[in-house]
Amino acid sequence: MAIDDIIGGFDPAEAYELSNFEICGNIYRSLVTVDPADSTKLVGDLAEKWEISKDGLTMTFHIRKDVVFSTGNPLTAEDVIFSLHRVIKLNKAVGYLLTQFGWNTGNMDQLIRATDKYTVVLTLPVLQASGIVLSCLAGLPGSIVDKAETLAHEVDGDLGNAWLKTHSAGSGPYRLVEWLASDRVVLEANPHAAVAPKTPRLVIRHVADPASQLLLLKKGDIDIARNLGSDQLKSISSEVGLTIDQADSLTLIYMVMNMALPQFQKQEVRQAIKWAVDYEAIAQNITPKLWNAWQSFLPKGTPGAISDLPFKKDGAKAKDLLAKGGYPDGFSVTIDHPNSWPYADVAQAIQADLAAIGVKASLLAGEGSQVFGKMRARKHEMGIGYWAGDYVDPNGNSVPFCSDADDSDNTTQKTAAWRSHFADAELTAAVAAAAQELDEGKRLTMYTDIQKKWNERSPFAFLLQQVGVAVVQSNVTGLTLGLAANFTRYTELAKT
Repeated sequence: MAIDDIIGGFDPAEAYELSNFEICGNIYRSLVTVDPADSTKLVGDLAEKWEISKDGLTMTFHIRKDVVFSTGNPLTAEDVIFSLHRVIKLNKAVGYLLTQFGWNTGNMDQLIRATDKYTVVLTLPVLQASGIVLSCLAGLPGSIVDKAETLAHEVDGDLGNAWLKTHSAGSGPYRLVEWLASDRVVLEANPHAAVAPKTPRLVIRHVADPASQLLLLKKGDIDIARNLGSDQLKSISSEVGLTIDQADSLTLIYMVMNMALPQFQKQEVRQAIKWAVDYEAIAQNITPKLWNAWQSFLPKGTPGAISDLPFKKDGAKAKDLLAKGGYPDGFSVTIDHPNSWPYADVAQAIQADLAAIGVKASLLAGEGSQVFGKMRARKHEMGIGYWAGDYVDPNGNSVPFCSDADDSDNTTQKTAAWRSHFADAELTAAVAAAAQELDEGKRLTMYTDIQKKWNERSPFAFLLQQVGVAVVQSNVTGLTLGLAANFTRYTELAKT
């Protein structure tokens, strides 16, 4: 697969690319993880059980007593405390998954502590729904590292960060043996793994070109190809000896309208744009087998996500809404989009759909960094972007797309909603309330209501959800693709 996105290496307190997320997920274990049979549920991993206080502020985890790191050192509560403190101290990009709860270097000793060798107690300074906290602990920053091994390689107070970029100190099924940037990653079985992986050695080769991956697959030089495009996948059905594994992922593609423009301040106009787009045609003709039509800001597989697709192409309805919004003759607008596939093709399809209702869209293609930089600066008129959630809880995407408590340029919370001036006080308050609701059933019902109101009001139209794909030789079994990259599992991989 393409692994040239790996920049920061494999320290779980720093790793922030999809490829190293996946690999780290097979090196490290966390207190809890997503149920492989149901991504909307969390189950114990290193924690055999846990309790949550009635007020929701205290979580007590009981650690399994038989877990051993790849070094041979036993895993205890001391390693758990060290690992969580380490994420907060280093404060790398992924650190926010823990610090968002109010934990910091000043209070972590009191709020994240061990009460005995196998008991960890986490105290929240501010109430948060337990589902949010548990989901973040299941993410990569919740990975537990071997304290003794990590500190043995500490240099100048870096808590072993430089060493862990290219080495591992985990209790997962594999250990990192070698990483050559943009070349290969080599994993070998952890001899002390609780469940021994079926394949003792894995080599992940960097092959960026999908056509080259397919050629290697057909020749039998590789067992699994991870980055084939729609064109390659179309030919697989006729190939003997190859099978396709698929699973939904957290990655979404959306279209957005900047409400700084007068026309997009009218809800009827925003609705007209949404009713002009042929979502199914985009999925079937541009991204077959790789992206499916999806219209909620919560990806399929996320707790509380609604699966209905409220919008479909209806030119007459779109024109009527434009007229009601004060633009019967349409208007001109620009659409910024990444110049890579599938974004450029999606942009062209939307351009044609908008032209059919009288909206003249000019396409502005650019590198992804340019497009998102412009959107972050609120300089776009319309834009096409993508979003990959950091954790599997509805709060993870609700805050970015619904919450804008301060729409000024000086705010510290520059959410995706803020970037397009979507300041809806009711939705902002609803998201904040849901994040503190302790009744999980009630909380998910709140998110259902939020999604429906958001679909009606927001300047966003979600278009597609990505499907994770692996094409494997017919004699290879056991790869489990995860909703999030760090939940993809190699343990059962086997070749006959």
